[in-house]
Amino acid sequence: MSLRATKIVATLGPASSDPVLLEKMIRAGVNVVRLNFSHGQAQDHVDRAQLVREVAQRAGREVAIMADLQGPKIRVGKFAEGKVMLEPGERFVLDASRTEPGDIKGVGLDYKELPRDVKAGDLLLLNDGLIVLTVDAVRGEEVHTTVKLGGELSNNKGINKQGGGLTAPALTAKDMEDIKTAMSFQADYVAVSFPKNATDMEMARQLCNVAAAPYKHKPGLIAKIERAEAIPNLEEILRVSDGIMVARGDLAVEVGNATVPALQKRMIKMARAMDKVVITATQMMESMILNPVPTRAEVSDVANAVLDGTDAVMLSAETAAGKYPLETIEEMAKICEEAEKAEYKELGADFSGKTFTRIDQSIAMGALFTAHHLGAKAIVALTDSGSTALWMSRHDIRAPIYALTSRLATQRKMALYRNVRPLLLDTSADRDTALDQAEGHLLRRGIVQSGDVYAITCGEPMGAPGGTNMLKICRVA
Repeated sequence: MSLRATKIVATLGPASSDPVLLEKMIRAGVNVVRLNFSHGQAQDHVDRAQLVREVAQRAGREVAIMADLQGPKIRVGKFAEGKVMLEPGERFVLDASRTEPGDIKGVGLDYKELPRDVKAGDLLLLNDGLIVLTVDAVRGEEVHTTVKLGGELSNNKGINKQGGGLTAPALTAKDMEDIKTAMSFQADYVAVSFPKNATDMEMARQLCNVAAAPYKHKPGLIAKIERAEAIPNLEEILRVSDGIMVARGDLAVEVGNATVPALQKRMIKMARAMDKVVITATQMMESMILNPVPTRAEVSDVANAVLDGTDAVMLSAETAAGKYPLETIEEMAKICEEAEKAEYKELGADFSGKTFTRIDQSIAMGALFTAHHLGAKAIVALTDSGSTALWMSRHDIRAPIYALTSRLATQRKMALYRNVRPLLLDTSADRDTALDQAEGHLLRRGIVQSGDVYAITCGEPMGAPGGTNMLKICRVA
């Protein structure tokens, strides 16, 4: 079993949909598979989800599936020639009423609200900021601009406004349908694109819960932080989500590249402090789309996210459309393992000034503290909901956390938690029998051996969510 604590999220796409290759990728270290709902039809995602479940079973691993919603399409329309070359100083019109294909003078808009969202003097960033337009005037449905930074503009490229301020709602009619599709195969996580505040996430939660009710399922919700407006609302967004994604692409375009690294550190720190999970994403191993080895800068980027305490690092086009999906996973796993060998801060610093009012939370913290001081080989949590394992995983500790659950949905959800190895164990309702079964499980997997000390937490009565109230320190006979 891998000793890597940081989890890897890989996006499934044409480059990685072959069952043999996907199995190799899962064995190489994929913990969560991302299905990008910006591409493909509903049935494609249903088929891919089934493929992931079958392949993971063959590999003997349990992986989580994350459905990533497209969100609002804030994009230009199509061009007659497929693209145009914009030169600095040229005039260019973005026209919400235009139906014919675009040309060198202007183009239609997928996003019809743009004329109401901008005013003279605003800067519009197209195609991830590679093209910059200055707004000169808004006349009815037409946004008249001057090209500040030119380049090639092709069909359906994205539009951002510097500093944020586009009013598009986070959840579109397509997203609402996609949520139903994702719940039909019980996606473990749903990633919501472009939320601005807690209300956006609460609405997504409601839609997910309604769509998942027939399957008695409740997905985890990940807020993708990619709008300037989301930054001041970070705390309220975190409070109503299960985690966040540091989505550095659109975010960098809206707030400026230079501000993103410090924001990333702040977001990871805040998520951990609030007992939420965090995924760091976008361009992590971008050069490996075409090359078999990463750049030194990419190695540092992944390692720094690990050192900051991210739960997971994510791959997008690298695994969805790149030439080296398997090699990318192998390289990323290696970087994570090396970064994790770095010095941990003293565990006690994590607890100073913290108060725990819940019994289950206090037990989780007690297990960490005791394991740390006794040099325990492992920490074991018998958990129904996964909460105990989540709390433990918010603190740096050398000992791996093994979360044993009888619920498949809980096992899959915990695949995203840093330093947590989720295992499925149908434990007995009798506490002593359950503890014996847990130790037997660890012995069979070679996790502990004779003479090893480990800490184990569970609840009495067994199987009650939030009922963890017992900590036991054991030495293997």
